[in-house]
Amino acid sequence: MSDVIARAAPGFRPKVAVVLGSGLGGFAADVKTIATIPYGELQGFPQTTVGSHAGKLVLGHVGPTAVAVLQGRAHYYERGRADEMKGAIDTLAGLGCETLLQTNAAGSLRLDMPPGSAMAITDHINFTGGNPLFGESGDGRFVDMVDAYDPKLVAQMLAAAKSANILCHDGVYIWFSGPSFETPAEIRAARVLGADAVGMSTVPETILARRAGLRVAALSLMTNYAAGLSRDKLGHEQTIAVARESEGRMRRLLRLFLEQYA
Repeated sequence: MSDVIARAAPGFRPKVAVVLGSGLGGFAADVKTIATIPYGELQGFPQTTVGSHAGKLVLGHVGPTAVAVLQGRAHYYERGRADEMKGAIDTLAGLGCETLLQTNAAGSLRLDMPPGSAMAITDHINFTGGNPLFGESGDGRFVDMVDAYDPKLVAQMLAAAKSANILCHDGVYIWFSGPSFETPAEIRAARVLGADAVGMSTVPETILARRAGLRVAALSLMTNYAAGLSRDKLGHEQTIAVARESEGRMRRLLRLFLEQYA
């Protein structure tokens, strides 16, 4: 798979890998593109089944920063495998990426963080019981998850948001398997555990990235209040609609973060 990338972009060495979540794939248009490769041409990359995940690798630059943008991800709920993104993460680490920047759509567990809000993830809770390192051998599977979301990168994300006059919260993300939304009782339990936002992705990629030695930053877009916190009916259509409304603001924040990345 690295040969395919080398042929498409000879000598290109990205510094930051970017995973674009539901409704945020449009950020790929902000990349000064060198090459675009469908996942289907890259061995080990996932087959995406969610409509808003295009399944393309975009190589190029955002400002001075060389990036490899994953336009969509595979989720645990699609095939019951937590390691669907392993091939992609390992490939990007092998290309020279030092940081994984993730985005996702999430449900807010805080009334002060309404739909349309952004949140930099500071830590996560794995509520699924699954792990992308199941079945691995050797001591490398025992990954240290302290500061899994790099504190320096979190601070840089918050600083970028402030300079862009964008309100960005910070907090803990809890991973549920999906695809069904959580019950109100599950959300009450998540709040007791200390979660601020809930979603169906991101955690497996973070574990894989830390195993590969990558630093991690992650940005959640609140597309709804979690179950039981409002009377709104939950559905993927709402996720996409709110993501579209917030896309310009989120893209501006991601651009600024990458332009200032060091």
